[in-house]
Amino acid sequence: MSKAWGGRFSQATDPRVEAFTESISFDARLAPFDIAGSKAHATMLASVGLISDAERGQLIAGLDVIAGEFERGEFEFKTELEDIHMHIESQLIARLGDVGRKLHTGRSRNDQVATDIKLYVRDAIDRIDALLADVQRAFVGRCDADLDIVLPGYTHLQRAMPVLAPHYWLAYCEKFQRDRERLADCRKRVNISPLGAAALAGTSLPIDRHLTAKLLGFTEPAANSLDVSSDRDFLAEFCFCLSLIAVHLSSWAEEWILWFSTEFGFLRLPDAYTTGSSIMPQKRNPDVPELVRGKSARIMASVPQLLILLKGLPMAYNRDLQEDKLAAFNAADVTISCLELLPNVVAGAELNREKIAARLDDGFLDATALMEYLIKRGVPMRSGHEIVGKLVAKCEAEKRRLGDLSLDELREADGAIDEDVYSVLGTNNAVAALVSYGSGGKEPVEEQIRRWKERLVLKRIAPRGNGTSTTSGSQGE
Repeated sequence: MSKAWGGRFSQATDPRVEAFTESISFDARLAPFDIAGSKAHATMLASVGLISDAERGQLIAGLDVIAGEFERGEFEFKTELEDIHMHIESQLIARLGDVGRKLHTGRSRNDQVATDIKLYVRDAIDRIDALLADVQRAFVGRCDADLDIVLPGYTHLQRAMPVLAPHYWLAYCEKFQRDRERLADCRKRVNISPLGAAALAGTSLPIDRHLTAKLLGFTEPAANSLDVSSDRDFLAEFCFCLSLIAVHLSSWAEEWILWFSTEFGFLRLPDAYTTGSSIMPQKRNPDVPELVRGKSARIMASVPQLLILLKGLPMAYNRDLQEDKLAAFNAADVTISCLELLPNVVAGAELNREKIAARLDDGFLDATALMEYLIKRGVPMRSGHEIVGKLVAKCEAEKRRLGDLSLDELREADGAIDEDVYSVLGTNNAVAALVSYGSGGKEPVEEQIRRWKERLVLKRIAPRGNGTSTTSGSQGE
């Protein structure tokens, strides 16, 4: 078949140029979206009288046959046909002749590829949102069994204050919820139809862009053909959303890698998600979290890759944009591969209760509780901070804990201290004293567990600060 654009040219394309400019090696995955867009376009062309209903039927039937060939792996790819769009069109023309040649009426590859990518991104957002919800459910599913386990909370990787284990699990739920809300918001800007913008200026033909938008599930058609033919903001935004997911995944991985180490010993990972050493027979390595941490770099790299690609482009389509898909596909693929593994890793891990308990009172995790005890007795906060700091220094020098100090020793530090001070000393007492909303104490944590259980059985999760459910559908459970 001759090139779709070959009428103006007198020389054949150098085969090296064909190899250099092809994108079928990576955009073949857009076939289902290209076929969906072409079906909607054919239906619209028939509705406005640019093709007959019979021709529309032939085009739809031909596209269905081609879709089947893709699904069965029977479709033949040719470098000289450049991209997925020309592969499908060439097959329609080979089968239908002039009817196949009519499909491209009123559109360009510029708006066609933008439509395909938006359909792909919309589908990817919905899939990633569902996977994030599965991860959240895995964390919430641990909460009841771990409710009696107290863990050290850290700042600067130094022991700071105690929290119940589910407080950690729900912290990840909050992070992934923000990720879901960002994706839902991104989806609103994705869900604007480029189809019918043609090359850059629209068309003189009486097409109905609102109909194709409706058929493809877009909110509306883009209002400016010049803008939408060059717009890849949505792709950069999508990859940024994935990059923040990657940040949260990498942070989780780093923490659990530390907890899995002999030095921490807080956690045991399932054998199915660890590996061994080729030389050291005792080893169990946290390869899955390590690779999640490592692969996050590939996701994050998509954002500067896209921004650098876009920053120097003049208005409307430029061939540089062929490269946009590589960044987005890689970012989405890696994100999905990480999220698919995470629920089983989270659900199958076991906290080492004995080892955690054995060292739980190390690090003066009850120091803040003692300071707040003094505040309740009228001691100014800064004065209480200094008093407890001196008591900690005394205990460190004498290798004792705050709870080991006698009442007389405590009263020497401040006369406001009474016998009931021992109700807040010791890590378990300190965590029990936490009562503020959203804190790591028992009642606040139980409240949040109930909240998350309710949210994750809903079909849709309302964004923060908004009592209405999302209209995008991307948060469907």
